[in-house]
Amino acid sequence: MNQQNLATILAIETSCDETSVSVVKNGREVLSNIVSSQIESHKRFGGVVPEIASRHHVEQITFIIEEAMNEANVTKEEIDAIAVTEGPGLVGALLVGVNAAKALAFAWDKPVIGVHHIAGHIYANHIVDELTFPLLTLVVSGGHTELIYMKEHGSFEVIGETRDDAVGEAYDKVARTLGLPYPGGPRMDLLAQQGDPVIDFPRAWLEADSYDFSFSGLKSSVINTLHNAKQRGDEWTNEEIAASFQASVIDVLVTKTMKAAKDKGVNRLLLAGGVAANKGLRQALTEASEKEGLKLTIPPLKLCTDNAAMIGAAGTFLYWSGKYADDRLNGQAGLMLD
Repeated sequence: MNQQNLATILAIETSCDETSVSVVKNGREVLSNIVSSQIESHKRFGGVVPEIASRHHVEQITFIIEEAMNEANVTKEEIDAIAVTEGPGLVGALLVGVNAAKALAFAWDKPVIGVHHIAGHIYANHIVDELTFPLLTLVVSGGHTELIYMKEHGSFEVIGETRDDAVGEAYDKVARTLGLPYPGGPRMDLLAQQGDPVIDFPRAWLEADSYDFSFSGLKSSVINTLHNAKQRGDEWTNEEIAASFQASVIDVLVTKTMKAAKDKGVNRLLLAGGVAANKGLRQALTEASEKEGLKLTIPPLKLCTDNAAMIGAAGTFLYWSGKYADDRLNGQAGLMLD
């Protein structure tokens, strides 16, 4: 590490339904990473309710900050800056974290740094293995499916993205059709490991030169297959449906990622986002990367889902670059990465 200064960052993440605070030293050493999940509160609604998420953040944020500071065994004097997710996400949820960060920055006389949520997911990999460039990241989550090319720290070029449903969204919708409880994605992955892909669901390859994704047609195909089977008296198990759906998703994700890596001439590949916890995807991308001689980094499961350590890792480089925010920092639901 050849940065001019060392840095201890207090990071806050409240973009959706996890209230998380972390203390990260020098971008890679996680001194604490407290995550308070709201899954039980949203489960009965079948998805995240924005107003409920915001209220939980308000109730939890102060306690989580104190717990993170105590676990890291640091004082406010040892904190160099406050990093916080400014977007994208649920605007009410974002505002809780942003205002908490601004209040701390004012009270402690520290700089405040706004971090893009997806940049955080990418930099979760830096905690595992220091980033080298150029690199390509496959970002897969409930709201995002993107291929992002980076030639240096802080440089993000989105070369491919979903044209309709994000992959995590498609997982949840299919899971709901199968009657699986929220969150459906992890349960679909578990069922897929137990079944055989006996149904040839479609793959949306789009134009030959496109790195974009589309999962809406696949989702509709699964729903139509289930309806037609019910009318004809055919029987598919949930395991077979899940395995067949996942086979289609993984085939497209891995094939397009490998093509983009080859076209961009990179030998460093990252997997990021909540769906990076998917066992089938992790295994398939690992095998494909080994075959193509690419160095692949995948965060541990605790760093795949939303957490503040990843925000601290990304925020550290913004701190070193002097890219501070001011009191106009605000939550931005549709914040663009590039």
